[in-house]
Amino acid sequence: MDADKPPSQAFRRTLQDLSHRMLSTLTSFLLSALVFNVVRGTVIVPQAPPSDHIFHTSSDVPTGRNATIAGVNTYINTPPEGAFDPTRAVVILMDIFGFGSTDNFTDTWAKAGFATYMPDYFLGDPFPQDGSIANDAWHLNHTEAITTPPLLAVLDALRVQGIQQIGVSGYCFGGLYATRLTQNNTVAVATMAHPSSLAIPDDYILVKANSTVPVQINSGEFDTGFTPALAEQTDELMVGYAPGYNHMAWAGVGHGFAVSANASDPVAVAAKEGSFEVMSSWISAHFV
Repeated sequence: MDADKPPSQAFRRTLQDLSHRMLSTLTSFLLSALVFNVVRGTVIVPQAPPSDHIFHTSSDVPTGRNATIAGVNTYINTPPEGAFDPTRAVVILMDIFGFGSTDNFTDTWAKAGFATYMPDYFLGDPFPQDGSIANDAWHLNHTEAITTPPLLAVLDALRVQGIQQIGVSGYCFGGLYATRLTQNNTVAVATMAHPSSLAIPDDYILVKANSTVPVQINSGEFDTGFTPALAEQTDELMVGYAPGYNHMAWAGVGHGFAVSANASDPVAVAAKEGSFEVMSSWISAHFV
């Protein structure tokens, strides 16, 4: 075709046909990907709304201290010198409400004999208890790309300080990070309660394929996020996981039960205390 002449009508029709075929192919590809995901049955565990949480602040006076580690504000509590192994530590991966919003279970971990650290990977911007910010809007500013670097910076700094084994305990939002650290073999042992934002079964397919980290999960009967059905699916997937897997299902409680409990509810108190015993025992048993 002469470059100085306008394209013929036949040529334009050829381009249009080619464009339509390419668009059709792309559309078919995208639809196939969508169908593939539906067939696989992948579920993203939703973040529970504030209304699903119990906000009960303990009357106990905090016994730890705040310090800056790798530029990250971190709550620290350690048992008396000589009463713990300084080469081991537990890192608490907090829920979206951050410091001071619930019972101070970091101190509880320290009382059980662990050097305990709770880094503020929200960098001073937790989700408001009153829900005054839309959940989606808050999460846009607290994606994994934003919240992971400060967490990893603290873990690296602890290792530089001489801590050789790190166990993590993730709650709600923190359960995703406990899972990520498990997938990447970044920690020695992991435990979590009522995790959110996981992709089930994908995330635990990856754990089973790649990880050498013992992992333990606690779930609640009435959790609307990590539901009993999703917990059961995860259990079935993790059968035969050599490093070690445990799941405890707690009756009569919903999301957030391991973080805070209404003192007048014996079922909730028993689940909170019982899950802590399971989690702390799991970490103790799997520290080498």
